[in-house]
Amino acid sequence: MTQEKWGQLRKKLLKTVGQNNYTTWIEPLEFARLQDGVAMFNVPTNFMGNYVSQNFADLILYELNTAGAKVQRIAFQVAANTPARPTRRPVAVKATEPPEPEPPADTAGALQAAPLDPRFTFDSFVVGKPNELAHAAARRVSEGGPVTFNPLVLYGGVGLGKTHLMHAIAWELKARKPELNVLYLSAEQFMYRFVQALRERRMMDFKHLFRSVDVLMVDDVQFIAGKDSTQEEFFHTFNALVDQNKQIIISADRAPGEIKDLEERVKSRLQCGLVVDLHPTDYELRLGILQTKVQQHRATSPDLKIATGVLEFLAQRISTNVRVLEGALTRLFAFASLVGREIDMDLTQDCLADVLRASERKITVEEIQRRVSEHYNIRLSDIIGPKRLRSYARPRQVAMYLCKHLTSRSLPEIGRRFGGRDHTTVMHGVRRIEELKSTDGQIAEDVELLRRSLEAPRPRVRTRPSCSASPTSARSTAARATAAAGAAPGRCSRPRAAPPIPTTPAPRAARRATRSWSRSTPAARSSPTRCSATPRASLLTGGCHRGRAPREHGHLPDPGHLAVLVRADAG
Repeated sequence: MTQEKWGQLRKKLLKTVGQNNYTTWIEPLEFARLQDGVAMFNVPTNFMGNYVSQNFADLILYELNTAGAKVQRIAFQVAANTPARPTRRPVAVKATEPPEPEPPADTAGALQAAPLDPRFTFDSFVVGKPNELAHAAARRVSEGGPVTFNPLVLYGGVGLGKTHLMHAIAWELKARKPELNVLYLSAEQFMYRFVQALRERRMMDFKHLFRSVDVLMVDDVQFIAGKDSTQEEFFHTFNALVDQNKQIIISADRAPGEIKDLEERVKSRLQCGLVVDLHPTDYELRLGILQTKVQQHRATSPDLKIATGVLEFLAQRISTNVRVLEGALTRLFAFASLVGREIDMDLTQDCLADVLRASERKITVEEIQRRVSEHYNIRLSDIIGPKRLRSYARPRQVAMYLCKHLTSRSLPEIGRRFGGRDHTTVMHGVRRIEELKSTDGQIAEDVELLRRSLEAPRPRVRTRPSCSASPTSARSTAARATAAAGAAPGRCSRPRAAPPIPTTPAPRAARRATRSWSRSTPAARSSPTRCSATPRASLLTGGCHRGRAPREHGHLPDPGHLAVLVRADAG
């Protein structure tokens, strides 16, 4: 059996199996030797040898015996493990034909891992309370010891350090154990290589590449969601590596169970390991990151000068993500070095006006009204109401001025929020405060103090539900008030309201309904001076069950009871 005879046999196999199967499975086979009735063939991968053995071995054995070779069985071996590989083609054919595809070992070299950023190491990673667990888990995996967390899933929002930790793990593994085959790539690169392997019909090389690594690291795995074929291949690759006790590290922008369009079998396998959340950064962590960046920049620019309070200001105002924070600091460094100025508060606010504007929290008109009423110690209804006393009009104008400059509301909309006033009233109030700021120092101080308090980060306060939030709570509040005060004999058992509701005469229809109810109810006739069961009509109109005014026998309706009755009627 020679190479020439094997070339003739391949032409017969081409007619039998078809062009596609021939190109994929038969053409890569290389005849090595015939010994003791066993025909040995070289194959690029073990997967190809197993597939050909299961699907085409009988056909190849039949053609070999038909050609006169005494072959009892055929066997396959990987071409990289035999010295017969260079002699697979005659010399004359090599001179005229293009070079053959490289073996899988070279293919693995061609499909290199994604480049690692030398800045992303554990030494440059700032550890704080929001990311200490993720940092500790990454440190443990990077030691390269026995596989304990498999897979390790890091998830969190944008710019919280997931990619930094992934690169740091890869750098540490390469430094500790250079012999390990560490493959880091993004989910998009995994999908691209999968599609490329399908297009070039080199799926065996793709499977061999990803299933022969020691550590597989896939960043932003949420991007394979919705790609069914890519998810299936990732699923099989995941299972193969786990069965070989190889380490898998995954990152995503949300928890595996919350990724939409991700198959349930993939979700369950990602959740079977250690899933760690990187929480949003707090003030201390952001300040530590800024201080670290300043130290790194001063190593190259010793003349850098930063005024006191600038870093604290940036850490407080920019709380979106670390990338925006680092970009703002880099812009300040570049501007200061080009202009030759010290980085002070004025330069920071001028240079980062767009970043600060995008990072500031949203302020509402209602919040401004509440803060102004608390500052001037007046009621909120007085700011919105029609009173024109100076003690009410001036705070109202200050609130309008702040709404104009701190919110995106239009003048007509601001006027509607202040009791339905016209937009010209708002314009007059804004102009008046602008004039007073230059002449009255107290007004300027009040406006600045209110502006700072509104722009400061909002503290998390747990609000207790109002006593009139539900009928049950209103009744319990009224019962406690009654028990505490005690019901005086001969007077209404309902608690007094504070402040009292103004007394108004009951409408004629309500008095007529009240009298008819009193005559028809035995309890009402037997207790002429008490109103333990006050009808709705009389309470809502301010009267009693006898049709009298509330002050005739000391009863004042409770607003909590009114709310209960209104809800009951509405229901």
